Amino acid sequence: MKPPKVLEHIKPAHISCKKSDIAKYVIMPGDPLRAKYIAMNFLSDAKLVSDARNMFIYTGYYKGLKLTVMGSGMGMSSMSIYAFELFYFFDVEKIIRIGTCGGLKENIKVPDLILAQNSYTEANFAYSYNGDMAHIAYPSKALNEVIKKTAEKLEYKLHEGSVMCTMQFGFYSDNEHVLKRAPKNLDIIAEEMESFALFHIAQSFNKQSAVLLTVVDSKFDKEFMSIKDREQSLNQMITLALETFLNDKECHD
Repeated sequence: MKPPKVLEHIKPAHISCKKSDIAKYVIMPGDPLRAKYIAMNFLSDAKLVSDARNMFIYTGYYKGLKLTVMGSGMGMSSMSIYAFELFYFFDVEKIIRIGTCGGLKENIKVPDLILAQNSYTEANFAYSYNGDMAHIAYPSKALNEVIKKTAEKLEYKLHEGSVMCTMQFGFYSDNEHVLKRAPKNLDIIAEEMESFALFHIAQSFNKQSAVLLTVVDSKFDKEFMSIKDREQSLNQMITLALETFLNDKECHD
């Protein structure tokens, strides 16, 4: 798999900073305000390096390791813009998405943690991006393994399975007909809107990506995490992503 052809004179259209302002390792929540929260509460010497389109990007240090945290926006289109620019223009090596999702299994509750083993979409994102006919995209196995080992070390419960990447907010739509069309060998345990784009773009550049999710609603549960809590109360997932980069030996080479 290869990335699409890009005109040589093209510069990043959505991130406004120097290449050196962005670390090789990036944590991406969907919400730019969540990026600000992480920078202010978890990083030392955090600096706002870009705020183009109010998509805040901060670079700082977590226990001595240089990291960048930025929002991705909502949906595959927004994620694809920022993931592409980070990999192509800024030479980012690894991205961990930390997002929210809807639970699709009765045993998965709010606010459980999920690690995506793969992402399924009905959309033709892959074909539009580089002519690939794929509807399933995969994370970095190596990065997922570090996440799992880190979760064990922190004693965090972590569900693993397939996630469905939709073109609309699943809580406002009927997803049963989509689930019925999904490959039968996939154990789809949650739905969200960005994972497929991140995985597919990372694979096209031979870079690493992973997706950690916190369940904020479920078809089996009336509990629904508030907007404020989704912005500021996902500390377990945030800590797991940060500690993963700290425990990843490749990040210290």
